[in-house]
Amino acid sequence: MRSTPRPVLPWLAVATAAVVLVTSGCAAWRIGQAADLARQSTPFQQNPVSAKRSLLIVGDSTGVGTGASAPSNSLAGLLGSAYPDLRIDNRARDGATFADVLGQFPGPQRFDLVLIQAGGNDVIRLRSDADVRADIDRVTAMARAVSDRVVLMPAGNVGNAPFFFAPVSWHMTQRARRLHGFVRESAARHGAVVVNLFKEKTDDPFVQVPGLHAVDGLHPSDAGYRLWRDELLAQSGWATVLSEAQTR
Repeated sequence: MRSTPRPVLPWLAVATAAVVLVTSGCAAWRIGQAADLARQSTPFQQNPVSAKRSLLIVGDSTGVGTGASAPSNSLAGLLGSAYPDLRIDNRARDGATFADVLGQFPGPQRFDLVLIQAGGNDVIRLRSDADVRADIDRVTAMARAVSDRVVLMPAGNVGNAPFFFAPVSWHMTQRARRLHGFVRESAARHGAVVVNLFKEKTDDPFVQVPGLHAVDGLHPSDAGYRLWRDELLAQSGWATVLSEAQTR
């Protein structure tokens, strides 16, 4: 079960984002590749008849799985393959900020698990710290209202992505570092869990290991999403709950 495609990378039309991309030295083909990947992306969803657990995914293109060669190779798809009795309702959309995520929740319906994958667009679009911090807190509170198990998993150090060049890449790293701080604050306040993907350049596998980025140099590749899956399972504490959704 898959949702219909949504508008492609709306942030590329935003003037501030355009300025960032131009001043970063980002080649036009990188922008084109990112747009192509978004057009090709579809959020992975599954609704097994024998569902034993339920997962809601909200967020941006990383929740959609943009950059993966197929929806089954996205983070959601990898979870679906490993846990076939897990119902996955994936409402993530390309280009979404934390403010947009507020509109992705399906009302008061409860879920066993909620995964929030957002933040990259808040960094890239130069949204104010005050707005981002407030939106993160509202999203976390909304997630906790529908689930006792909430994970916030923002993209890692955006400034390390090959999509950006110095000095803008340095600015993106500073913004990403602050955003991750806001996420940790909100998680602590609301009793959620953070899966930390932020690494300094010398420690970032997306810098040190070839092939973890998609062709656009911004989104994860199939291998990148596999690494994120491993981090989610290692850091979230969800293994026991998810194991109940494995076919026996």
